[in-house]
Amino acid sequence: MRHFFGFTKEPFSPDIKLDELYHSAALEGVKERFLYAVSLGAISVITGDVGSGKSTALRYASGGLHPSQYHVIPVIASTGSVIEVFKQICIALDINWNSTSLTRLMHTIRETVAEIAKRRQVPVLIIDEASLLRIEVFAQLHTLGQFEMDSKPVLPIILAGQNNLLDKLMYITSRPLASRIIGRSHLEGLRRKDMAGYLKHHLGIAGIKEQLFSDEAVLAIHQGSGGLLRRANLLAKGSLVAAAREKCTVVSAEHVRMASTEIF
Repeated sequence: MRHFFGFTKEPFSPDIKLDELYHSAALEGVKERFLYAVSLGAISVITGDVGSGKSTALRYASGGLHPSQYHVIPVIASTGSVIEVFKQICIALDINWNSTSLTRLMHTIRETVAEIAKRRQVPVLIIDEASLLRIEVFAQLHTLGQFEMDSKPVLPIILAGQNNLLDKLMYITSRPLASRIIGRSHLEGLRRKDMAGYLKHHLGIAGIKEQLFSDEAVLAIHQGSGGLLRRANLLAKGSLVAAAREKCTVVSAEHVRMASTEIF
């Protein structure tokens, strides 16, 4: 496929560079709310369906945080206990711990956060897949950033997850955390009119300037993916392979249909 179409690199790759991302209003909205929360030491929430681009949006928004000024603490959430989640935070902070006590873990994390702040860096806790967290984790999470009777916000927190994340934040025990949220972003699938531009943008990154997808193929990719980026990428890549196999220089709706049989 790559040689048939003359791509200079693999098209629709997941490891796309930040400066090559397709810029949408939704992506810029996430970044704006992300940076606003960071500037105030508050919390921002990002939701969206599977494959809507939440992790990419996190990478884009955090990519502008210079390491001399910010200390990013990235965590992939799990369904584990509060202690297990706090251990994940310790690992992200490169902290060695020798206790299974929740109180000791919290104290260790808070001490490290305070040390980072003393170095005139802003610690930023980013939790991806936060919708997996247990309810009891939300009840404890906000305490990690409470200093001086909660008058000095030190630890901004960014939570990203599927739509049920909002349901978990509505629990009474989650209210102390939810009350600190100052920005909410929701990522939806691309609209039909944007899909053609998205596909052409990625073709350009891979070295092809012309549109290889017919109008019918663009429509099929949009309908088959629901506008969700991950599935759109898989359909686009698979349909290019199908077209190259038949030595067709233009991708048709039939090629997209063939690609759809290979993915879930």
